[in-house]
Amino acid sequence: MDDRSVTPARIWFRFLRMHQRGHSAMSARLRGIGLSVAQFDLLSTLTEDEGITQRDLAERLYVTKGNVSGLVDRLVEAGLVDRKPIPGDRRSHALHLTAEGRRIAAEGMDVQKRFIQETIGRLPAADLDLLDRTISRWRDTFKDLDAKN
Repeated sequence: MDDRSVTPARIWFRFLRMHQRGHSAMSARLRGIGLSVAQFDLLSTLTEDEGITQRDLAERLYVTKGNVSGLVDRLVEAGLVDRKPIPGDRRSHALHLTAEGRRIAAEGMDVQKRFIQETIGRLPAADLDLLDRTISRWRDTFKDLDAKN
């Protein structure tokens, strides 16, 4: 084998670089419709689970409650998200998309769908199947680590 043989470290760093490139490219496309990646993540999550609290949203997005709070504040100011009181709970509010929030979320999802199709969507079905199985097994190693900690 040559010095460019496949090793776990080589794959790890390739994966990180690919993630950075993909994130940068997707970020540029979302900026074209006036959204950051974080804003898009929040809006698209609300399309799936409208009415959740900021705390639940933070858990879904794997970020802190403080991060979500600032992001929600900006999206409320922009007219994309509404906070609605939850009966019997003075501290929490349910998050809902406005009509404009729904529209821009749908536009962002179209951008994402096209990007995915132009990148990973170009791989043959057999490669996608292998990649899916491999990533699923890799993900399970993280679950094992989490269970040990």
